[in-house]
Amino acid sequence: MESLSFLTVDDQPISIDKAVKYLQASGKLAQFIGDILRQHVIEQEIQTRDDIEISPALTEQAIIDFRLKNQLTDPQTFQEWLKNNGTDYVTFHTSVAFSFKLEKLKALVTEPKLPEYFVERKIFLDRAILSRIAVENRELSEELQTQIEEGGSFEQLAKEYSLAEDRIVNGMMGPISRGTMPDKLRAAIDVATPGQLVGPIELEGNYSLFRVEQFLPASLEDTQLKQALQNELFEKWLAEKIQKLTVKLQVS
Repeated sequence: MESLSFLTVDDQPISIDKAVKYLQASGKLAQFIGDILRQHVIEQEIQTRDDIEISPALTEQAIIDFRLKNQLTDPQTFQEWLKNNGTDYVTFHTSVAFSFKLEKLKALVTEPKLPEYFVERKIFLDRAILSRIAVENRELSEELQTQIEEGGSFEQLAKEYSLAEDRIVNGMMGPISRGTMPDKLRAAIDVATPGQLVGPIELEGNYSLFRVEQFLPASLEDTQLKQALQNELFEKWLAEKIQKLTVKLQVS
């Protein structure tokens, strides 16, 4: 049985089985199939659920806003844009409506699990802005600690003595996730207050003094963080759905 044509390149047809072989040779077949399965699961879920209804007015307004933002209000200009992007109005309209349905599905799937997931991930989401001075021996570290406590400049001493690369920025390490801190550093930081000096603490063969600059506790009030966690949960849900599918690759 002759394989169906998948593409035509310079009037030469490329069959489905040849396209599959090309994808295998490039190492991208698994990703290609994965993308298909992902879309299949999403569309099946949207079609079978009764709680994913999108107002047509919402889609129309989104398209109007898009055209205004991208200076595509002129019908001819918009048609040219659609053509240049390999689509047409019906396909574009369907895509916009689908994006709203996908967001609704994400919310329905993830919102019941989000508070618990946030608590599980919170140690990695909470951050602290730290500065440090890392030296080779405890005696020097304690001497620097004394100088700072007596009014010496942390920044100047970091530039002068620290072995860490961040000495060029006065020892400023920037935001550090609590979950990635070594246990003994996290234990000390958790009971410190902003501006407090912590250490010396032995880490990676050096003795470090840390100054707590600021705490950045995570919150679900943070829209970007909430969206990121929703995306993580949704991808986990999708992966579980895909794992349960029975998939057969059928080419001649």
